[in-house]
Amino acid sequence: MSGAAENWREKELSLREVVAAHPQISPFVIIKIDVQRRGVVFSQAAKDAADPARFAVTMRGIYEEKEDNIPNSLLLNDGTSIVCEPMDPDISVCPRGREPYLVEVRAGRTILTDLDQEVAEVEYWPKPRYFDCRTGSGKPMWQIVNARPQRLGIAMYQFCDFWRDAAQGCKFCAIAATFQKNKKDMLLSEDDVLETLAEALKQPGRLRMIQLCCGSMLGGRNLLDDEVDMYVSLLTRMNALFNTKKVLTQLIATAYTEKQLRRLYDGTILSSYTADVEVLNEKIFNWLCPGKAARIGYQGWKERLFKAVEIFGDNHVNTGIVSGVEFAGPAGFTSEEQALESTLREAEDFLSHGVGVAQTIWQTRANTALRRQLPPSLEYLTRLAGGLDNLQRKYNVNTFFDDYRTCGNHPNTDLSRI
Repeated sequence: MSGAAENWREKELSLREVVAAHPQISPFVIIKIDVQRRGVVFSQAAKDAADPARFAVTMRGIYEEKEDNIPNSLLLNDGTSIVCEPMDPDISVCPRGREPYLVEVRAGRTILTDLDQEVAEVEYWPKPRYFDCRTGSGKPMWQIVNARPQRLGIAMYQFCDFWRDAAQGCKFCAIAATFQKNKKDMLLSEDDVLETLAEALKQPGRLRMIQLCCGSMLGGRNLLDDEVDMYVSLLTRMNALFNTKKVLTQLIATAYTEKQLRRLYDGTILSSYTADVEVLNEKIFNWLCPGKAARIGYQGWKERLFKAVEIFGDNHVNTGIVSGVEFAGPAGFTSEEQALESTLREAEDFLSHGVGVAQTIWQTRANTALRRQLPPSLEYLTRLAGGLDNLQRKYNVNTFFDDYRTCGNHPNTDLSRI
């Protein structure tokens, strides 16, 4: 699917119709999917309501950096997180083919609206106390460790080596554009990270998990050894902050060999591992992720994840997919029915081997190769979330480290609370 969707409201089921058609799926999850799919903008009153003393309005990560006093993202009133980059009011900057939702303030209430109709009441993400602190080197701590309502996030390496050759980078990914735009340090200081973590942990009851996620580092004696060395070093030093062998931690990284996986599991506090295959189709994977395909391959990626289950144990390994990107042209699907059947069939292979599948929603971003293409319908993405949830229940795969309490970005794992 590509280009703008003219009269898209006439061609697709509306939010209300999708909610009515899927009573077994939480309407809050369906709202979350559609906001991520279409994007969100804020009225001036909604921006003014984002008190920077109370709410998170600054962010630095591998896909985004902002210091604009616009809320980082939203919470629905059942606690559902919506992880969605606020869009420029000029939608031509990042076209998604459909009008974005609008956050407004009416009668003192902050609400999500569409076509001037209220969809849901929303809140902004609360700001952790450490955001206002600086490291000993003078860096603002919010730039060193990011935060969602549920967790801390560390992005040590702010680039991705697959993008050293633009032809090898994943076509939907904005990491290289973000790095070039903001001229960030390529590698964070371990000292800054540890100092920030220590400060963040002083706020009791605030956080559930620590996640590590950054771009791939391809160097070393063997492929990815430099990346593994970086994580082993940081995780080993993090151990001083805790008094237990394992800590609720998640590493989202490249697909490692058995030897590399054992170094991480046996020698550090790391408790869970994720390697994002991005799309559950080998042909489309080869086109979307040429660097990953050339260096490791789709089948190699799967085999490494299956091996990770043996090492980390049941319910401690998963893979992420950018749901909707399977329609990106010219290699993607053109039929939603065919895409759904194929994706769920392949997801079942992962889940039958104990690998969870975490669904994120494709958000077409500026400066990516797919920026002018169109995500699929809300109906399709909702059916996919329900299908993935059914499969996780069938194989009793509970990726607790990536559910609504610890991550908040995956519609299908949000459904696990019901």
